[in-house]
Amino acid sequence: MPRQKVPAGYPELVNRLNRFPQGAPPSELLTGILSLLVTEKEAALVARLPLRPCTVRRAAAAWRMEEAGARAILDSLAERAILLDLERDGQRVYLLPPPMAGFFEFSLMRVRGDIDQQKLSELFFHYLNVEEGFIRDLFTRGETRIGRVFVNEQALPGNASRVLDYERAGEVIRTARHIGVGLCYCRHKMGRLGRACEAPRQICLTLNGAAEPLIRHGHVRRIDAAEALDLLQEARDRNLVQFGDNVRQGVNFICNCCRCCCEALLAARRFAFLHPVETAGWIPRIEGDRCRGCGTCVAICPVVAVTLVAPSPAPGPAGGRAVVDEQLCLGCGLCARNCHFGAIRLALRPRRVVTPVNTAHRVVLMAIERGRLQNLIFDNRAFLSHRVMAAILGVILGLPPLKQLLASRQMKSRYLDRLLAGMDFPSFAR
Repeated sequence: MPRQKVPAGYPELVNRLNRFPQGAPPSELLTGILSLLVTEKEAALVARLPLRPCTVRRAAAAWRMEEAGARAILDSLAERAILLDLERDGQRVYLLPPPMAGFFEFSLMRVRGDIDQQKLSELFFHYLNVEEGFIRDLFTRGETRIGRVFVNEQALPGNASRVLDYERAGEVIRTARHIGVGLCYCRHKMGRLGRACEAPRQICLTLNGAAEPLIRHGHVRRIDAAEALDLLQEARDRNLVQFGDNVRQGVNFICNCCRCCCEALLAARRFAFLHPVETAGWIPRIEGDRCRGCGTCVAICPVVAVTLVAPSPAPGPAGGRAVVDEQLCLGCGLCARNCHFGAIRLALRPRRVVTPVNTAHRVVLMAIERGRLQNLIFDNRAFLSHRVMAAILGVILGLPPLKQLLASRQMKSRYLDRLLAGMDFPSFAR
């Protein structure tokens, strides 16, 4: 049977998605997902948008149409959460977020009738959980991770004065400018497939700049800090892991994750030694004389980082003593909080976990590590000069250090010299 021809707009959009550090490997499943979310014409138009936020005027120029027509299309895409429409310096700008965390999740953050969410869930499951390429690319390429784990604050020792504000989910909530709550994308998707657990679904939080347009368009419900803190406490009481934006400033999301549905925790188990999730800055220590080998910590660990071993002299009633694999441990603190015998305490990791300052910092780090920095610098694909310089820089950044130096000298570019030295990276987003 001949394969169906894919409309041209979808490959163009896939190519656009893969110019960003967080890409989406081409796949028939991905084309199916995009075809449910946007039309072929919309896909072709979105493919021409820059990586950075753009105005109606710039979009109209890229699309070669009147501004009124461009605005109508941009607003329609923003209404459906394909784009985010943000206020910057007194004017409206539009941004295509990455697939994840981004418009993949937004499509299932509420029950809606304008798209086939059942079919979309099936496609997401096979693209993310069966094909594996997308999740591996998202979580294991490079050293900078998209998300990080927040330690369970109630498991911290009483003198935990060295915990910084951005390491506390509660403090992130208290200082957020906007807070919205929506359906947990992961459990909604799994629920459509009959695979979801009993953990609450209306519990995942969107914050700050990302929350405002999602609230305005009705994709999430606006809540205050008090309600958000109550949801954090409910998540802790249900032993869910708090997983959020891997930045210090302007955290855009905090998810309350279960081990059976959450893409990040599933990835942490599937690709454990590739460290797909940035850990909290804490590690559990087992006090052997107190451990009774009951196995509670083993059962509750979301990434199977705790096991029971049979020590000498006598094992506990469950046949062993708890041991933590520090290479796998997320530092979430669930084991310490749930130990009935006080045998587990949290201590600072020997090596401090470094968190990017903001989204711009993280995006640039990920772009460097994934060989896509040229796409951020030479962002206007409508200009031949940008396309040519992006191609040249992409080749140079892929060279060994000595050849980078030679190429830099041949191009006689001071900017490139500084770029290759890891300096002078502009801020691309806020």
